[in-house]
Amino acid sequence: MTDAGFRVAVVIVTHNSADVLAGALASVADGTRGVRLVEVVVADNVSRDDTVAVAQREHGIPVRVLRMPHNAGYAAAINAAVASWQESDVDGYLVLNPDARLTPGSVAVLAAALREPGRGIVVPRLLNPDGSLQPSLRRPPTVVRALAEAVIGGNRAGRLGALGELITDETAYHRPCAAAWATGAAMLISTEAQRGIGPWDESFLLYGEETEFALRAGDRGWRLWYEPAAVVEHEGGESGVNPVLWALLTVNRVRLFTRRRGPVAGAAYYLAVLLGEAVRALAGRVTARAAVVALARPSRRLRALPG
Repeated sequence: MTDAGFRVAVVIVTHNSADVLAGALASVADGTRGVRLVEVVVADNVSRDDTVAVAQREHGIPVRVLRMPHNAGYAAAINAAVASWQESDVDGYLVLNPDARLTPGSVAVLAAALREPGRGIVVPRLLNPDGSLQPSLRRPPTVVRALAEAVIGGNRAGRLGALGELITDETAYHRPCAAAWATGAAMLISTEAQRGIGPWDESFLLYGEETEFALRAGDRGWRLWYEPAAVVEHEGGESGVNPVLWALLTVNRVRLFTRRRGPVAGAAYYLAVLLGEAVRALAGRVTARAAVVALARPSRRLRALPG
């Protein structure tokens, strides 16, 4: 599939990503086959390893390094990258994690899906490095879903009708569909939608930005679309094993829900999430223990990223 008239910029946000960035950049030439690649912007959040040196190597594609003055997070780096080019020069931009790999022609498939009226964001099918499916689609967060996940676990709830927020039923990933939000490892966003949605919310630092952005897109009439014919390999998984990151992710879930639904619903959501993390903390899960501390003691929450 080709969409040669579609002009795309790629945004890769990095922080100490030297060990994975080369693979992401190596995949861009074939991944953008069939569309016009304007440039790749590596927005670096003050890496202390060789990330910038890796980005500055010859990759056979136009790569520009945008050095952030401090580690302001994922959303801030995306906003800086988007603001650095002329809107009239780009039809859409692809947010790509440094640990993600495009498959040949995948961006052209996303671009073709994005041209349908009303679609503002298109996401691909994500695969783990071993080729297995990486569930990435979500339903809107609700108190009932948070409670179900607390009691029976997210994976099981995701397979029971619409009970869970994360869609874990593999058959749901066989066909294109709309979703409330999706994992932000690879997201193609139209320039027109970006204009209507507005900048990414920088207050969430590292987790919750793609959730907030996608839900706000829906609020403003822009649909997030899942296109399984486009495939991206994504390593991922650090937040699930790092206590600090899991705590930040969990707190940001509650913050976002409360901001959107108000204090009463937010309090119920908080209690449901706290219950789930407490149960898992009692079972010995270190990440859950960190989340309980961050939820129960606001003074222990991470408020700035390293650097």
